[in-house]
Amino acid sequence: MVTRVFSAVPRGVEALRVQVEVDARPSTPALAVVGLPDAAVREARERVLAAIRHLGGELDTRAIVINLSPAEERKEGALLDVAMACGVLAACGHMPEVPARLWLLGELSLDGLLRPVRGVLPIVEAATADGATVLLPADNLAEAAVVRGARLLPARTLAQVVAHLRGEVTLGPVHGRNGGLPADLPFDGPDLGEVGGQPQARRALEIAAAGGHHLLMLGPPGAGKTMLAQRLPGILPPLDEDEALATTKVYSVAERVPRPAGLIMRRPFRAPHHTISAAGLVGGGSTPRPGEVSLAHNGVLFLDEVTEFRRDVLEVLRQPLESGEVIIARATASMRFPARFQLVAASNPCPCGHLGDPRRECACTPRQVQAYRARLSGPLLDRIDLQLEVPAVAFRDLLGGRAGESSADVRARVGEARRRQTARARPAGSHINATLTPTELRDLCSPGPEGERLLELAVARLGLSARGVHRVLRVARTIADLEGADGLAARHVAEAIAYRTLDRAATT
Repeated sequence: MVTRVFSAVPRGVEALRVQVEVDARPSTPALAVVGLPDAAVREARERVLAAIRHLGGELDTRAIVINLSPAEERKEGALLDVAMACGVLAACGHMPEVPARLWLLGELSLDGLLRPVRGVLPIVEAATADGATVLLPADNLAEAAVVRGARLLPARTLAQVVAHLRGEVTLGPVHGRNGGLPADLPFDGPDLGEVGGQPQARRALEIAAAGGHHLLMLGPPGAGKTMLAQRLPGILPPLDEDEALATTKVYSVAERVPRPAGLIMRRPFRAPHHTISAAGLVGGGSTPRPGEVSLAHNGVLFLDEVTEFRRDVLEVLRQPLESGEVIIARATASMRFPARFQLVAASNPCPCGHLGDPRRECACTPRQVQAYRARLSGPLLDRIDLQLEVPAVAFRDLLGGRAGESSADVRARVGEARRRQTARARPAGSHINATLTPTELRDLCSPGPEGERLLELAVARLGLSARGVHRVLRVARTIADLEGADGLAARHVAEAIAYRTLDRAATT
């Protein structure tokens, strides 16, 4: 007898539906799993057999073959355990067949407990779109319930699953949420008002938040670069529903969703150490998982002491900075992970850290300074919209300075600038200035004759590339939005150019 049970495994941040086919017939006892299973799936046969024996099931006179379809797609992880166990029980006549509109998920312990698994959110989303109900571990319920319209059956043991399918008990159902995100979700992170002095850096941070621009800060130790970066999430607009769901999907696949919490409702802030590998930063592994750039999706990626990162690690940032996604290619498949984040990088101006510091003399030679800064390649710098030097904090600002504006005040201006961008956006076009296309730039960011002369001068003196010119125009558009201006004026272009002073005429 052949039975069929439906389940799924994650593919990037999407789901691959898997049909578990089980054939059982009287013969020498055996259990084989085919259909490109990885090691975790092949080992499932031992977990499945132990869990069935714990239920009292008798399989000693059966030869069982489990096929995972589609056979050409590799299956990873332990998500298929419950589906395989129920397929075996149905094929051996211990329970009725599983309905086609029911997807089964979960890892089994040896005594039949259902353990939580990764990637539940995209699977539940796919099942809901297909009109199916999902039976899953109870510990995954809060995560799965964020999907609108989902119909969920939480279970804690294989015995509960079997009893439900036999009609002896009823599990759930639990339905996905039907309301939106809280409109007044308070922000409990660090406040921008705690930063003393640094008016230019605070201004650059506000521009970065308003337009979604990348930011690089160079300054001596103790200038407040890290404090500023940590306060960027507090002045960004709150996540909307689509952004929250997209961010939570990444964390679901990475098995990082905090339990029992469900939907991630605050913008992520990721700050990896400079010893991180390229795979840790952009994702990878034999079974590809999201890296830090994807965990920062819709949030902030902070690279402190960016010049201490290996150059080959930094160079892999080029693709996600430009396209907003990471593509990881393997022999069996290519996986896409979203990575639309705001990069904030900070560095000392030189190896000793005191170049330009009026209180301490720099001990570095010009050649050492040049080599130190050359760790950031020209093409990478080209992709960073705002580049500025952050001076040491003055003593009066450090102890007795007037408190700066709070995050709430700045966030209000940022929100108004973002609303202007959304109102101006075309169908299927960009909703933030940082991602305006060349066509949108031409139509929405005309600098006028005086602005064009300033740009021409900047190209000659700073060696701006075509990409650099486009980024200047995007920043100028954001400055105008913060001012409430409809068109670009020369002053907007001039301020935007002032944030490109770290560009080099010769890029590498």
